[in-house]
This record gives sequence, C-alpha cells and structure tokens, in this order.
Amino acid sequence: MNIGFFTDSYFPGVDGVTYTIRSWRDRLEDRGHEVYVVYPASSYEPDDREIPVPSLPNPFYRQYRVPLYRRLSSLPDLDVVHCHGPASTGLMGRRYAKKRGVKSVYTHHTPVEDYFVQGLKLESLAGIAGRAYVAYENRFLRSFDCVTASTSRIRRDVTPRKLPVGIETDTFSPVADSKFASDEPTVGYSGRMTHNKNVDEILRLAERRPDLRFELVGEGPVRDELERGAQGNVRFRDFLPREDLPAFYSALDVFVTASTCDTLGLSTLEANACGTPVAAADVPPFDRTIGPDNGARFEHGDLVDMERAVVDCLDGDRPTREAVEEYSVERTIDDLEEIYGVS
Repeated sequence: MNIGFFTDSYFPGVDGVTYTIRSWRDRLEDRGHEVYVVYPASSYEPDDREIPVPSLPNPFYRQYRVPLYRRLSSLPDLDVVHCHGPASTGLMGRRYAKKRGVKSVYTHHTPVEDYFVQGLKLESLAGIAGRAYVAYENRFLRSFDCVTASTSRIRRDVTPRKLPVGIETDTFSPVADSKFASDEPTVGYSGRMTHNKNVDEILRLAERRPDLRFELVGEGPVRDELERGAQGNVRFRDFLPREDLPAFYSALDVFVTASTCDTLGLSTLEANACGTPVAAADVPPFDRTIGPDNGARFEHGDLVDMERAVVDCLDGDRPTREAVEEYSVERTIDDLEEIYGVS
C-alpha cells in the first residue's frame, strides 16, 4: 500500500509530531508498505520518499516553517492520505484525497489554539483568534473519512477514533549505568519550552526543594526567560538526540510535568517505559494516563501538592513499564492498518 503522510512540521524541528511520523513510517515500511512524507521544505535533506513543499520562515515560532503549495500532479500515486496538521500541507493532502478519491485520515496531535498567546501576546486577541481557528478546524476535520487522536477528548465537534501515538518500547527501556546518572535525587523534564507547558512551575518547585537536582531538556520561545530565573540546582539542556533519551529518562528518579496542552504526553510514557515514575498535573490527558502504578498526579497550580506528588514518586517502586504496555507503538500500527483497510 502507498501511504502519504502530509505534515505541517518535520525535521530538523524536534517535537512529538515529527518523531511520531518517523516512528510510524519506519514500522509501516517494515510491514511492506511504502510511506511518503510531504513536509515544509527546510535545511533537512530528504530521502527518496520525503517530498518537500516550498515554505517560508514562521514569524511567530522559528522552529516551524509556513508551507506554501506543490502541484498535486507532482506527488506519487497514493492509496491513503494521512494528514498530520491543518495548515497548507494538510489542505494539500485533503485536496489530493478528494481529487483522487482515496481514503483520507487525519490525526489530531496538538490543540494549536493553546499556543496563540505566545505569538499574539494579548490574551484577548489570542482568544478571538483561537475561537476562529477552532471553528475552521472543526470544518476541516469533518471532511475526512476518519479522525484519530490519542484520547477521545480533543475539544472538537467530531468523535475521534482513539489511537495513541505509541511508545517505541524496543527503544525506550531501562538503561543501566546511564551517562546522565547522579548520586543526587534527580527530577527531570523533556519537551518544548512554551507557556502552556508551565515549566516555570517546575522552577518554583526547584526553589522550594534545593536538596533535589533538576534536569530540564528542551527548547522553545520561553527558554531564555526560564533559564535566567533558574536556581543553582537546575540545569538546562538542549533537545537531546533521540538515541540519548532512554539513558536520560533512566537516570531520573522522577519525571515531572505541569503541562496543560498535551494530547497524550508521549515523553511521560517514554519515561515510564524506562522505569521512571511521573508526577503530572491532574488534567487531561494525564488524568487517564498517569495513576498509582506509574506515578502520581497533583492539583495544577498547587505547589505544595506538586511537591507531594514528586515525593510520592521518590518514595516507592512502581511497575511503570508494565503500566504503559497498552501504549506500545506496535499496537498502534495494527490499528493504523485496520483504519487504512489493509486486508
């Protein structure tokens, strides 16, 4: 089967969408499919089945580019179109599916409206833009044969098929003698540094607990501000190569997140797969993915409760890897093939 992934973000940018597409593509190709990735052109050098679309710099977020257009006739013959974003490249995929009469699938990865405030600055303006965007995306999603999401709650007027992006459990497993290991109790985070990730709350915890060491991995528009205000027990790192993440997660005693904008929180489940418990805010999706077997939840915005959850994770052993087996990427690929209609 020839499958087309149409995405508005891709390498060299680093985020959950990019790695999900790479993971799904690799495993689908291992099963004999040919997967083409249509993405915004950048400094990234494509292989034979990666198809760049002319693009412009993004004035609001330099990690991403603004895709323009590529003629549909320049694309290969596809049996399935699978879109991973609602901007120009996703629109191109939808047009291809309509014109060629092939199955169309959309995966909702990110509530984009949650990020408008960091680009528009004013909350009132961001709210207006967000409502307009959600109305647009609702119409966009209704035009697909199937919409998937990691959870059933995506704040859209469609009922998605639940399809977790999946953990690469063969890659993410406990690492002995990690090069990131420390004799000090270590609390860590890995992900984008944006307002709705609320990394500043982790810094408040670091100030309250100077006896703990904090390792924060990631990049984004608020990182410089966060780093300037950090205590001496906090270390910032740039995004790590994918192959280093299992060692990083394994070296942590607790992974912590106060994010309110995740659709699954892949990094939290990857940390679990490496044997590390997670302290997470008691908001979606963590109210469903994080429980007593793989971590503890805390009231969002409550520093004392956040500390309690972290201490709870530090104090006991949990079968974290077993708790997240249901999110294995192999199960996801089984479901994808069913959605695509593979016989």
